[in-house]
Amino acid sequence: MKRLMSRVLVAATALSLAALVAPTTAAAQTGGTGPYPASYETTWTLPDHTVYRPDTLPTDEKMPIVAWGNGACRADGTWFENILTEFASHGYLVIANGEPGGSGSTDADMLIDAVDWAIERNSRPWSDYYGKLDTDNIAVMGQSCGGLETMEVADDPRITTTVMWNSGIMSSWDKRLLDDLHAPIAYFVGGPEDIAYDNAMDDWGRLPAGLPAFMGNLDVGHYGTFSEPNGGEFGRVGVEWLDWQLKGEADARAQFVGPNCGLCRTEWDVQQKNLS
Repeated sequence: MKRLMSRVLVAATALSLAALVAPTTAAAQTGGTGPYPASYETTWTLPDHTVYRPDTLPTDEKMPIVAWGNGACRADGTWFENILTEFASHGYLVIANGEPGGSGSTDADMLIDAVDWAIERNSRPWSDYYGKLDTDNIAVMGQSCGGLETMEVADDPRITTTVMWNSGIMSSWDKRLLDDLHAPIAYFVGGPEDIAYDNAMDDWGRLPAGLPAFMGNLDVGHYGTFSEPNGGEFGRVGVEWLDWQLKGEADARAQFVGPNCGLCRTEWDVQQKNLS
């Protein structure tokens, strides 16, 4: 029943927001700023997805897994190429819903398909990813309608962190999904001019007691900074959150925790709950 109601919501949101979410690959992509220049590929073993990975897989660390849902629930796995390449260049395996340049709509189950595929590939001796993935550290995230897909699967016990980009639950009926959250969550929103701002802030007030949570607002609107090289400021902050949540890096943690956090001293408007 939960998935049925959420699919109805996702479909409605895809229609209403399709004209509002700008394409995000206008700027030339460089392979990211991280230590592992990255690009994307497709595979017949995971149809209707786009896989972002370091061109040369790291030998000194295992890669956590990131599953991504696109704005407007659009089935174009390269619509957010800049920020997803940036994430991958920092040592993450990032799997986006939709094939490169694809059309049509996605659904929340595709995020779980991505996670299942990555875990299975890590266990196969003939796979490029055999033993190279950190299957204990998994993020699920999405922009706008993709964030609604994210929220639908965030109760999966394998999820280590949930990230909502320019997104918040629209339907009062579906607000109950918040009760099932178990992993630290971050909202990165485009400020009061973001069409998702009110919904995100309403989510913030309804989060389960004790759930670690971060809310960051930057006055860039619903389009964020995704079209900038490497995802712009959203790309930088997204890497920091992943580095803290999935790799446990202390310097990244300092960007989000405490009254003097790194983002607290910038143009971001910051709120925190239960972070330590």
